[in-house]
Amino acid sequence: MTYPNTLIFIDMPSPDAEATAAFYAEVFNWEVEGRPAGKFHRIVPGGQFQLDDGSPSGVGNLHMGIYDVEDGRPHPKGYGDNSLASGRGVRVYVLVSDDDNQDRILDTADKLGAKILYRDHYWGEFNGFCGAFVDPWGTEVVLWTKGGENPTIPDNFTRM
Repeated sequence: MTYPNTLIFIDMPSPDAEATAAFYAEVFNWEVEGRPAGKFHRIVPGGQFQLDDGSPSGVGNLHMGIYDVEDGRPHPKGYGDNSLASGRGVRVYVLVSDDDNQDRILDTADKLGAKILYRDHYWGEFNGFCGAFVDPWGTEVVLWTKGGENPTIPDNFTRM
């Protein structure tokens, strides 16, 4: 592998995504986008990482998200206990390098004791393919592969 898989996103769980979005928008003056409102909200802090001299680096700050725990994958609403009390926590998103693939990562995580949550999912709102696992210590890691222009979505993939 010549280019690393990179951290791209962190999601915070909430039983009320709308209220949580309003809270962070007011507390930090962040732009918060409902995508779709009530289910998932993307926090766009804005600005760029700074260089040592204080000038902008050209690299935009990471985004964060707020997700409705009652509708969080792998168990959409009505399937299992998705409450905060059930242990739902922060989700970490990793962009899969073009030099790697989700199946290899999921298979390796499984072999090392992770619980595979799902594979083969396409999220249309952000045009990406995802799979996820919970590591042996309880952190949920969502793998993300960019869909690209006019992606081909296999029939067996779930969609959101």
